[in-house]
Amino acid sequence: MPQLNYDVVIVGGGHNGLVAATYLAKAGKSVIILEANAEVGGATTSVRAFPEYDARLSRYAYLVSLLPDQIVSELGIEFETLSRTVSSYTPYSRGGKDLGLFIARQWDQETEDSFLQIDPSGAEWQAWQDFYNEIALFAQKIAPTMLKPLQTRSELKAMINMPDVWEYLMERPIGEEIEKRFKDDIVRGVILTDALVGTFASAFDFQANICFLYHLIGNGTGEWKVPRGGMGALVSELERVAVAAGVTIKVNSRVNTVTASATMATVELADGTEINSKYLLSNAAPQTLAKLRGEQAPKSLDGAQTKINILLKALPKLKSGIDPRLAFAGTFHANESFSIFESTFLEAKAGKLAQKLPIEMYCHTLTDPSILSPDLQAAGYQTLTLFGFHTPAALFEADNEGTKALALKAALASLNELLVEPIETVMAAVEVKSPLDIEGDVGLPRGNIFHKDLSFPFREDDDLPGWGVETDDPRIFICGAGAIRGGGVSGIPGHNAAMAVLAAMEIE
Repeated sequence: MPQLNYDVVIVGGGHNGLVAATYLAKAGKSVIILEANAEVGGATTSVRAFPEYDARLSRYAYLVSLLPDQIVSELGIEFETLSRTVSSYTPYSRGGKDLGLFIARQWDQETEDSFLQIDPSGAEWQAWQDFYNEIALFAQKIAPTMLKPLQTRSELKAMINMPDVWEYLMERPIGEEIEKRFKDDIVRGVILTDALVGTFASAFDFQANICFLYHLIGNGTGEWKVPRGGMGALVSELERVAVAAGVTIKVNSRVNTVTASATMATVELADGTEINSKYLLSNAAPQTLAKLRGEQAPKSLDGAQTKINILLKALPKLKSGIDPRLAFAGTFHANESFSIFESTFLEAKAGKLAQKLPIEMYCHTLTDPSILSPDLQAAGYQTLTLFGFHTPAALFEADNEGTKALALKAALASLNELLVEPIETVMAAVEVKSPLDIEGDVGLPRGNIFHKDLSFPFREDDDLPGWGVETDDPRIFICGAGAIRGGGVSGIPGHNAAMAVLAAMEIE
């Protein structure tokens, strides 16, 4: 039986594993990444989803906000993200008229006028500006802490020194603050969407608070950008810098077991190979790591999103009359009022799929057409990435394919009521991925894109110091989304796990 030895073994070749490996290799450590699939990247790959079309879509993860500039700089990653001039567009109907809430990334007169159409008094747009100015300052203060050892709750609260904002973000359900400060159901829903992406929760559950926080603190700005060339471009760069630093990457290498002693960690591969290391980092979900160790897996919420990727022959026209190149350039919200989010959540919790899903989507190719071949670009093709809310894995268990068809119908029903003609008239190809598909494809338990329930980015006052990547075994660390401060395309837990291992090596 072959046996190998390294300073560090990393189980799983997702983007966080690649980040951790590169930091460790740059520090002079011998590192091997073991990836079960035929390529690295996990949920951050780009794929040719429709073989008959030369289009490489970011199938799962599709936007970037949480990846710190510090990691990009320190690892020498040549990767570009592109700003979107439009933040969001939300069509709605009032008094028999088809209208829309347009919000530019930088506040402008068109945005203000759009708010005044919803509330001529100006109270809603003023409340919006006040709220997001508070959030922006909070984000600027908390973002630099993400790449440092965890502060305690009390330390972080004192450092940020914004007690009122801390109260509504950390101590009370975010739904209460949204209802308190905003009167319009549509405006409330646009805000709430950031608290629910990938999270099966009510607006009044603390998981919504944590999701909201993570969606708004990236790099201190919270801006969600388009990866030039798709997510696969990031993976290619991370793989390049890892190999250049001396990391060994073995694909098609499924780990069967993980064990640890007082002096080393050992993995056994499906082919019987044993690999010993001083430390082991798991880029896999905590549930997967527990199974590899022969332990009971921790419980967590189901993944709750249906991911739909669409190739269009042309952008559809909207009843509101807005240029579709504006409407779909940012995040497009459909059927996402606050009250609809809550009622859909309760329906799904009771085991029922809504007939019209709350959905959000965006068109990658309006910002970055490079994911399409020149021929498709010339012909006017575009992509739509659609995210269906409150569709937990449990809804798909009895009949995954049948329920996916119903989810697609429900998602398109929400969109079509806003269009001049049904989206099907310009749709060239479509694929639907349920939470169960996501689990099968990239190993996210129950399709949970955060691996497990998200955690606030601090430790409680009586918890031991650490980086938020530690396990109950001093030889084993988590470097994936399941770490504290994990989730999203960030590299943060990869960086933090590498720093924790290097610190542990210094005191050995």
